[in-house]
Amino acid sequence: MEHRAQVKTFTEGKILLPLVRFALPVLAALFLQAMYGAVDLMIVGQFTDAASVSAHVSAVTTGSQIMITLTNLVASFAMGATILLGQQIGRGQAQKGGETIGACIVLFAVIGLVFTVLLVPGAGVIAGIMHAPAEAFELTTAYVRICGAGMLVIIAYNLIGSIFRGIGDSITPLITVAIACVCNIAGDLLLVAGFHMGTIGAAIATVGAQAISVVISFFLMRRRMRRNEMPFTLAKEQIRFQGDIIARITRLGLPIATQDLLVGISFLIIQAIVNALGVVPSAGIGVAEKVCAFIMLVPSAFMQSMSAFVAQNAGAGRFDRAEKALRYGILLSLAVGIGMFYLSFFHGTELALLFAKDMDVAAAGADYLKAYAIDCMLTPIFFCFIGFFNGIGMTRFVMAQGIISAFCVRVPVSFLMSKRVPVSLFEIGLATPFSSTLQIIMGLVCLYYVKRKVKRTGVF
Repeated sequence: MEHRAQVKTFTEGKILLPLVRFALPVLAALFLQAMYGAVDLMIVGQFTDAASVSAHVSAVTTGSQIMITLTNLVASFAMGATILLGQQIGRGQAQKGGETIGACIVLFAVIGLVFTVLLVPGAGVIAGIMHAPAEAFELTTAYVRICGAGMLVIIAYNLIGSIFRGIGDSITPLITVAIACVCNIAGDLLLVAGFHMGTIGAAIATVGAQAISVVISFFLMRRRMRRNEMPFTLAKEQIRFQGDIIARITRLGLPIATQDLLVGISFLIIQAIVNALGVVPSAGIGVAEKVCAFIMLVPSAFMQSMSAFVAQNAGAGRFDRAEKALRYGILLSLAVGIGMFYLSFFHGTELALLFAKDMDVAAAGADYLKAYAIDCMLTPIFFCFIGFFNGIGMTRFVMAQGIISAFCVRVPVSFLMSKRVPVSLFEIGLATPFSSTLQIIMGLVCLYYVKRKVKRTGVF
């Protein structure tokens, strides 16, 4: 039977409008994803008694930072599937998608089991490594343990989005995130605001919402396959260990995952450095990070969209279109970044108060946000570079630049600034724009190298 596949091909026609149309649902999905994480902190901050609000906010902050690091690791590794599917479509090989996805299911199921085994019994050790404040230690441990028990669900949730983006569909991931967001808000209101379960209720709501989203997403995908609305079919016999496909996904995804893991670790180190300063700075930096999840949405959307768009053009050998997409992405996201600079630098306190009613916590968060405001004008550039280089398969370079900027700039600068007296979260936060500047320089150098190679050989 002939497939009526719903695949978006980016290798012909206009560039700007298709890129924007693809990026908008990605942006909406990222917004809902940010809401997903922010709601936990917002509701815990607003509906916990005043005496323990800082402890609960600190616990959710530290616990969610740990889980975000692991989730980003999985999502980054799944980018290998996104790139592979995109390149297959660019080469006209979309029918191979079933084999690719079948191998992904096996691979990521194993990863999920490993994480579960490590996180559930090791939650207390991890909270200790993170220097969770004494008042928040047990709550942090509980948050990590509950989320760790749901790692298979969390991994399935992120893998589904990567698969659909790989075939040029950014609408279905938006639907799955919307489902999870609504369920998470309902769960938080019930468990945290209603039953006063605090941090534990937030963790249960997080895992439960993603579980509901995965079940619904599975049935959506299955129905579309039965209607021949996908560019591939997925048979039971394809869900098996396929060494060659797993090796290709690993070659593409492992460098991205390694980079994101180590960059995430660098932020965990910063969190641990600030945790050692006390519960208020710990809660303040957590509030600031939730705000940052929103102010960095547009660059993040273009980074993900760039990977899918460029991957198809890489498969088709269209460097000219890939480079133009890079320029459009930088210009559009930079225009938004200037606005985000103004909001976060001059109105940081108001933004922080959305997530915490404690003025001391809000003031600490606003201080940290001023440094992130500078990064608002740098992130649009190097995020688009990352999406571009991932799309053309240069994932090892992406890994290298991320690691170098994190451990040669971000962590050392944060540590040195934390030793200054008096301690300033603004000065600690300056480590991020410093590292972003280095990443931009490395991206420009690499782009120059790629352009020379394409001009000389015609291949990229």
